[in-house]
Amino acid sequence: MEAGQFEQAKAALWPAAKSGNAEAEELIGVMYALGLGVEKDDQRAFEWYLRASLKGHPGAQSGIGWYYEVGRGMPAPDLVRAYMWYTLSAIGGDPDAAISLEEVVRKMTQDEIDKALVLVDDYKVWMYPFR
Repeated sequence: MEAGQFEQAKAALWPAAKSGNAEAEELIGVMYALGLGVEKDDQRAFEWYLRASLKGHPGAQSGIGWYYEVGRGMPAPDLVRAYMWYTLSAIGGDPDAAISLEEVVRKMTQDEIDKALVLVDDYKVWMYPFR
C-alpha cells in the first residue's frame, strides 16, 4: 500500500483479512473508505473496520468512531457510539483517539456521555479485560 500499488496490496491482504487477521481487515477497510484500488464503499469499509474493531484493533476502532461521529453511510450521526469507540480505541493505544474523543465530547450532552460510558464499561471488560 505504501508504494501506491493498491490492487496488488488488496490481493496480498485479502486472504489474511478473510481468515480473520485484524490488521489486514483494518487495511481493507481503509481501502474501501478511501477508494484505494477498489470502488469507494462506506458500507463495506464500515464492515471491515467493525471486524477488526471487535478484535481490539485500535485504528479500526477509531475508524468506526469516525463513521458514527459524522454519520457517514448511516441515517444520522450517533455520538454515543462514536464516544464509545473512540474511548475503546484510546484504551487500546491509538494516540489519535484522545483528540477525536475531545472533539466528539464538545458535541454531546451529559446524558449522552453517561450513556456512552455504560457502553464503554460493557465492551471494555470483554475487549480489554486486563486494562
